[in-house]
Amino acid sequence: MDMAASSVSDGGEAQTGPTRRRLGDLGLVDREEIVRVIAQSLYSLGYRKAAAALEAESGVPLYPPEHDRLLFDVMSGRWDACVATIRSVAGLGDGDRAAAEFLVWRGHFLELLGIGDAGLPQAREVLWRRIAPLGIDRECVHWLAHSMVSCEGAVAPDAVVGWRIGLFLDLVDAFPPWFHVPSGRLELLVENAVIQQVSSCVYHNFPDDVTLFEDHKCPEEQIPSKCSQILCGHNNEVWFVRFSNDGNYLASSSSDCTAIIWKVEEDDTLTKKHCLEGHKNPISFVAWSPNDRMLLTCGNGESVKLWNVATGECSLKFSSSVSHIINSCAWFPNSEKIVCASCEPDSAPNRIFTCDLEGQELEVWVGDRIPKVSDIAVTPDSKHLICVCSNEIWIREFPKGREWRIREQQTISSLSLSGDGHSLIVNLNSQEIHLWKTSESSTVPDKFKGHKQGKFVIRSCFGGSNSMFVASGSEDSQV
Repeated sequence: MDMAASSVSDGGEAQTGPTRRRLGDLGLVDREEIVRVIAQSLYSLGYRKAAAALEAESGVPLYPPEHDRLLFDVMSGRWDACVATIRSVAGLGDGDRAAAEFLVWRGHFLELLGIGDAGLPQAREVLWRRIAPLGIDRECVHWLAHSMVSCEGAVAPDAVVGWRIGLFLDLVDAFPPWFHVPSGRLELLVENAVIQQVSSCVYHNFPDDVTLFEDHKCPEEQIPSKCSQILCGHNNEVWFVRFSNDGNYLASSSSDCTAIIWKVEEDDTLTKKHCLEGHKNPISFVAWSPNDRMLLTCGNGESVKLWNVATGECSLKFSSSVSHIINSCAWFPNSEKIVCASCEPDSAPNRIFTCDLEGQELEVWVGDRIPKVSDIAVTPDSKHLICVCSNEIWIREFPKGREWRIREQQTISSLSLSGDGHSLIVNLNSQEIHLWKTSESSTVPDKFKGHKQGKFVIRSCFGGSNSMFVASGSEDSQV
C-alpha cells in the first residue's frame, strides 16, 4: 500500500488521498487494492512468479513495509521492535493497538517461562512493567500470574518457531484489512457477486448453470410452462399427484378408488407401471417413502394401505387400534416408521400415533387436547412433527415434547414442507399461500396470491433448485 497516499483522520482511520487511482465506470474500485487482491489470489493458487511479476510491474507490493518488518521482528524475538512497528501502523485504534502489544508481551512472557527458573525474574518484569499497564482484562493478567507457578502455557525452547508463527498470524488478525489481504479475498468477492446475480435472477433453477464470463440470467423457459403430456388412466377425478423423491416415478390417486404409479422414462415421458386397486372409497392422499420403495395410500374413511412400488402389491393395511378414521399420514426419514392422524365424527377423542411397517403402534397421543388433524408431516431430520388443524399449525419437537402453534386467521386446506424442512407452506381458504419457518421464532409469513380457491382443496408445493419456487393449483384451470 502506498503509505504516502494515506493520512490518518481524527477518528484514527486510514483515509485515501487524492493520488489514488480509481477503476470502473463508477470509480468504486481502488487500483492498488485490486492489484493486491489479485496478487494474493495468484500466490494462493500457486502462481508465485506471476504474482511477483504483478507486484514488480505495478509497483504495488502485496504487503506494506510494516508487515514484513513485523514478521522479521517476531521471528527474531525483537520484542521492543515489534511494539515500535505496531505503534507505527496507521489506522489502528487504541484498543486494537493495546491488544496487539499484549499479544507480543504475552508471547515473550510465555517463552521466558519455557526456559525454566532462569526465566522467572524476567517473566515477572515483563508481566508487571509491560503487560499490566496496557489495561487489558484483569483476568488475563491474573492467569499469566498464575502460570508463573503452574507453568501453564509455557513455550518450550524447541517449540518457539511454531509459536512465533502463530503469534504473527494472531497479530495480523488484530490489524485493519489493508495490512494483510485476507486469504481468499478475490474468490469471496467474485462469489458474492455471483450470489447477488443468482438471487436477482427470477427464473434461476439450475445451480450449476453459472459462469463468470457473462452476467447471470436464466431464461423463462427453464420454468415448466407448457404441457408436455396428458396422462389418461383414471376413470374419474384425479385428487392427488406426487413425484417420488428421486423423480423417477409419479403417483396419482383418484375418486375412482384407485392409485396409479407412473414411470418416468429417459425421454421424460411417463408410462403406467402399476394400477393399485383395493380401496373401496376415493383415495385422497398418497405418500412416498423416503427411499421410494413403498407408497402409502389413504382412502376416505378407510385404513391406510402400504404398497410395494416394484411389484404393485399391497404389503400391509394400517388401521387405528380403535375404530377411528385415518385422514392423513407421513413417513419418518428412515422409511421404517410412519405417523398417522385419526379422528371420529362423534365426540370420541382424536388420536395421533406412530407405527412400524408391521402395523404395530409405537407411540400414541390421545385426548381432548389433541386437535383434529387434516394434514401432517415430519421434518427430514426427524426432529419435528407438523400438523394442520383447522386454522392452526401445530409443531411438536421430538423427543423433548416441546410444542408451539402458529395461528392463521383462515381455515388451512393443505400443508407442504420444503426439502430441508426449514420452511412450510399452507393454503388458506382466503386464496392465499403463507410461507412460515418451522422454528419458534417465526411470527410473520411470506404471502403468495394469484391462484383461485373457493370450494375445492387446492394444494401447493415447493419445487425447483433448493425449494426456491412454490407451485400451486387453481380453480381457474391455471398453475
